[in-house]
Amino acid sequence: MGKHVFTKDEVRQMVKDEDIHFLRVMFTDLLGTIKSVDLPVSQLDKLMDNKIMFDGSSIDGFVRIEESDMYLYPDMSTWLAFPWGAEHGKVARVICSVHNIDGTPFEGDPRNNLKRVLEGMRKMGFKDFNIGPEPEFFLFKTDEKGNPTTNLNDKENYFDMEPSDPGEDCRRDIVLALEKMGFDVEAAHHEVAPGQHEVDFKYSDALEAADNIQTFKFVVKTIAKKYGFHATFMPKPLSGINGSGMHLNMSLFNQNGSNAFYDENDKDKLSATAYHFLGGLMKHARSYTAICNPIVNSYKRLVPGFEAPVYVAWSTSNRSPLVRIPSDRGMGTRLELRSADPSANPYLAIAAVLEAGLDGLRNNLPPIHNVDENIYTMTEAERAEKDIHDLPDTLHNALKSLANDEVVKNSMGEHLYNSFMEAKTREYASYRQHVSDWERQHYMEQY
Repeated sequence: MGKHVFTKDEVRQMVKDEDIHFLRVMFTDLLGTIKSVDLPVSQLDKLMDNKIMFDGSSIDGFVRIEESDMYLYPDMSTWLAFPWGAEHGKVARVICSVHNIDGTPFEGDPRNNLKRVLEGMRKMGFKDFNIGPEPEFFLFKTDEKGNPTTNLNDKENYFDMEPSDPGEDCRRDIVLALEKMGFDVEAAHHEVAPGQHEVDFKYSDALEAADNIQTFKFVVKTIAKKYGFHATFMPKPLSGINGSGMHLNMSLFNQNGSNAFYDENDKDKLSATAYHFLGGLMKHARSYTAICNPIVNSYKRLVPGFEAPVYVAWSTSNRSPLVRIPSDRGMGTRLELRSADPSANPYLAIAAVLEAGLDGLRNNLPPIHNVDENIYTMTEAERAEKDIHDLPDTLHNALKSLANDEVVKNSMGEHLYNSFMEAKTREYASYRQHVSDWERQHYMEQY
């Protein structure tokens, strides 16, 4: 997707050419939920003049009632028309940043926050932080009222070719819609678990990648609905099968456009920048887990036996550690963080891992925990000997790590951090009060 910022005249022309009748103005709240305001096309000039207002007190993690008026500033490089027609005319969307009444960027807007962290990266001499996301999702059948059931749409497995179910058609439709919207889809396939799918799109710079993830989720859910499915990005919807991850492939680029992680003279062809960035990812792993795996259910995925990482380690060869270094070199040199899941707010998650990596660069941190054997088969003593720590096993423990890590807290800024901790502490307290079927099955008769 290009970075072209459409001018007002270009936008007016596209509205005419594509028969756009409605504008969907989108932004993202603290929890990663896409919020949108639908406007008739008659409001286009008002939107382009940054004059659209909304009530910020009604949005999770934004502001209190007494300071509720906020403005939406459109980013005209994100303008696109949805490829499905509506009988009342087509809809175009634009992603916005949230601004205070005095015109300053609102600190509680996750997108503004990512821009702030990227500015810090540029001050360190880098041009871009590129992200190639791999979000996975499940398709569940819906009942006659359109509510999701726990019935999957198929019994297929990883890369299965048999077009034996409507899930395949649905995924193909998703890919076609994304391509019409300018996405460069690199791969789309069935995943390991029944009903599970993955679509990988080409890397782009961090802000665009986060925008793309949000657009992708919206497209997947919209098209799944047409097929009578409910698409969910919940990390572990069913027990006993693989959960859904959102691997983040990341690389820093220099001002001259070269990949800062590549060095042809190193034995693994990795630069000092790559090793120190990796050092930062290792050091802060337990803390950014709270942001990359932000819901109670995330920790049902981060368990041994289902291909999700459990230990803080990295490797160039095996797939069990937290960070894998794929074999591509040159411009394709990258680090793949395998722990993140699609319930994460992409703006906050990308800011957190970038800040962790930059801390590694600022402090020349060594990339400890390079492990080439399968960590899952090691004993606890062997892991201890290699100083390999576990990722947090609950949201509660992840929040405790976050609270003690100034670097990762800084990746959110004070407003977002305080709102996030408050919301997540409440979420975990609510979960602790719930008594599950598992507990009744195990304890009712025994005790």
